[in-house]
Amino acid sequence: MDIKVPAMGESVTEGTLANWLVKPGQAVKQDDPIAEIETDKVAVEVPAPAAGVISEQLVKAGETVSIGTIIARMTEGGTAAAAPAAKPAAAAAPAAKPAAAPAAPAAKATDKVAPSVGRIAAEANVNPADIPGSGKGGRATKGDALAYVASTPA
Repeated sequence: MDIKVPAMGESVTEGTLANWLVKPGQAVKQDDPIAEIETDKVAVEVPAPAAGVISEQLVKAGETVSIGTIIARMTEGGTAAAAPAAKPAAAAAPAAKPAAAPAAPAAKATDKVAPSVGRIAAEANVNPADIPGSGKGGRATKGDALAYVASTPA
């Protein structure tokens, strides 16, 4: 079963996967929080759509994801022991998907700044382009922005 980024409001089209709350192979109950997504307006926990085992995470913490993007896969029911059996079969198909998704956002220069990074930079009166990024493709993460602002003289 695919786990997707939920809708978070009319004007919200993307967010940053801030943190994974579960690991592959971990059993979850329906509605257990499995990840945190942050936008410039809200932080949302992504719930498990059903009881089961998280078989794989398709997105790393710090990456920007659009609403509806598949961020993880899970097997319904079962226990943590069932996850290793499901993982090899599922791993072959998603390998092409994550590679294709980041290519589109990288085309626009404005996509290199996550909404939370832009907000932190604006509040500190710094240029977001000056923040060195440690995320995918050199993108600045919220942690990068906080560290940069803390190290910049006022």
